[in-house]
Amino acid sequence: MKDESLYITIADNVHRIGGDDRTCEIFEGMLPIPEGVSYNAYVLTDEKTVLLDTCDASVAAGFMDSLKASLGGRTLDYFIVNHMEPDHGACIKSVIAAYPDAVVVGNARTFEMINNFYGIEPSNRLVVEDGDSLDTGSRKLVFVFAPMVHWPEVMVTYDATNGILFSADAFGTFGTLDGCMYADLRDFDREYLDGARRYYCNIVGKYGAKVQSLFKKLDGNPVNMICPLHGPVWRQDFGYILGKYDLWSRYEPEEKGVAIGYVSMYGNTRAAADRLASMLRTRGVRNVVLRDLSRIHPSYLVADAFRFTNIVLAAPTYNNSLQPLMDAAITDMENMAVQKRNYSVIGNGSWVPRSHEFMIGRMSRLKDMTLVGEPVVFKSSMNDEAVAALERLADAIVASME
Repeated sequence: MKDESLYITIADNVHRIGGDDRTCEIFEGMLPIPEGVSYNAYVLTDEKTVLLDTCDASVAAGFMDSLKASLGGRTLDYFIVNHMEPDHGACIKSVIAAYPDAVVVGNARTFEMINNFYGIEPSNRLVVEDGDSLDTGSRKLVFVFAPMVHWPEVMVTYDATNGILFSADAFGTFGTLDGCMYADLRDFDREYLDGARRYYCNIVGKYGAKVQSLFKKLDGNPVNMICPLHGPVWRQDFGYILGKYDLWSRYEPEEKGVAIGYVSMYGNTRAAADRLASMLRTRGVRNVVLRDLSRIHPSYLVADAFRFTNIVLAAPTYNNSLQPLMDAAITDMENMAVQKRNYSVIGNGSWVPRSHEFMIGRMSRLKDMTLVGEPVVFKSSMNDEAVAALERLADAIVASME
């Protein structure tokens, strides 16, 4: 049997099909994913058979074989489309062509997007409203709309009989599965948490209020399993991942700590960032992360900003303006609605240092941001005065975390 036709049974008559992509370097055309990514779809073999979503083109080669194998010789009765993003829709046309009698289930926006992407209008369709349900025999599937988590057509499917939440892009993560389907069989903190945070903050981060709205809709419904479209399946410790999403979507930090994002042309601004990091650690700050924004994508700094209480930005003046890579990083923080954080700045310049002014101007436009300490400003390289200013800034940052 070819590996690509395999499926994994994750609960009674519930099967996962999909695959790992270890070759894709960029997600959504902009986010680096050196750790790869997984794509999940799910098949229910109840009295009626159900497919929930498809996959990305990168793992589509064996998808139809996997679907056929999981159905065990039966035909497909229902095809639920929870999310129309192409990394989950690459096989929509193939599924409809192979199973023309299957009822395609989605909301009005779903079918609009199916036509926009693939030029087809399924004649055999069921258009659902928020809260509608579908009886598949022993299961009652409830459709819960989750607009802008993170596209406008998104809905999640809740198996009310068994407490299984097919959560679309919610509760997903970057990183491949490597044959292990369950979060509880991995060291999630070490292997996936950074990827899950960066995934959420840079994809869903802007829509925290929408995530909170989804929580309210699902409140009181028992959850025994969470099946996301990316990453491992959750079958225990639900409070862990739900708690993370609750914090992120309320823009509350996970823990006390400092993220230092810097850009340096000739090493002098980097030296100031390094010096501050050392000062913070000697003052007992355990969580200090440095990000060289000339070498690392700003999505990492955005994730750090969601994680920690404090952000420090350090950059030189460039063409009497802000260094472009720092400008891009702040733009990403703005786009992802970073808010309710402490921030500090370090500015440099060889003749007229002004980068600190630009950084403060940009950061002050974010919601509920608090400037901590006096800006540290120096010309070209640090002198004793600059070092003393860094000491005072370190003291102010520590005080702000108490």
